[in-house]
Amino acid sequence: MKVQIFGTRSCQDTRKAERFFKERRVPIHFVDLKRKAASRGELRRFVQKFGTDALIDRDSRRFLNLGLHAAHHSEDRWLEIMSEEPGILVTPLVRSANGLSVGHDEDAWKGWVDG
Repeated sequence: MKVQIFGTRSCQDTRKAERFFKERRVPIHFVDLKRKAASRGELRRFVQKFGTDALIDRDSRRFLNLGLHAAHHSEDRWLEIMSEEPGILVTPLVRSANGLSVGHDEDAWKGWVDG
């Protein structure tokens, strides 16, 4: 088993995800969204499962600074914005094989490790 974590080092929930998997000796591939944005294809997987609203942190400073609170865009446009502006994403985004989770979701992670 190997997991891929998309997040930032400054995000407390991302650090919790890293710690969860490290304590269970699960190999981690960490993608720092401040250095390298997630691809549209990668984000599309999460959007297909959870929907656009689940991935967007509407309370984030970046979301508000960009004036997106009043925006009504198509799914493709939101994917483009999320790829260009990772500061509006709920983190961590965690992927393990076919398993996906958004935010701090320890129950899902335990299911992956136990299964």
